[in-house]
Amino acid sequence: MIYWLLFCSFCWVGVFCVGGGYASVPLIQHQVIELHHWLTMPEFLDVFAISQMTPGPIGINAATFVGTKIAGLGGAIVATLGFVTPSFIIMIGLAKLLTKYGDVGAIRGILNGLRPAVIGLIASAGVMFFTLAIWNTQKIPNSLASTDLSGLLVLTLAFIAVKKKIFGVIQTLIAAGILNLALAFIIK
Repeated sequence: MIYWLLFCSFCWVGVFCVGGGYASVPLIQHQVIELHHWLTMPEFLDVFAISQMTPGPIGINAATFVGTKIAGLGGAIVATLGFVTPSFIIMIGLAKLLTKYGDVGAIRGILNGLRPAVIGLIASAGVMFFTLAIWNTQKIPNSLASTDLSGLLVLTLAFIAVKKKIFGVIQTLIAAGILNLALAFIIK
């Protein structure tokens, strides 16, 4: 039963995950945390942190990690298959349509209309990750006294390192982990 539930849950995410990995974050969060209570929010953040560091698309990695946590290797396989199956079917259908009918205005209109929705999903994930990193909550608190200053420092330095191309993503993640570990020893 759990295999079918994992497959269906990630298949649902795969159907509506237009725009790639970060657009899948709110959809996976809904399935994994809010609907099925398979993970807590900190566990969910850990899954996405690990998904960023491993090769491959973030949504597929997240499905694999969640599936593993919930039902072992079999869970990893069915969750991953659930996530990729809709995209595979949709892409075959779209490829056939585009090959047969060319660049049809209606299809172009649909794709153009999806762009703002995708940006909204990505922005939603970004805001959620930001508030969790800085305040360990999904919403900005009324009092900023609970701000994690070391988290804010690491976030700021990581942003600058990537934006100014000082480090690549992997080097930034490694440096952030080392810096946060050092700060934990200093602040104690």
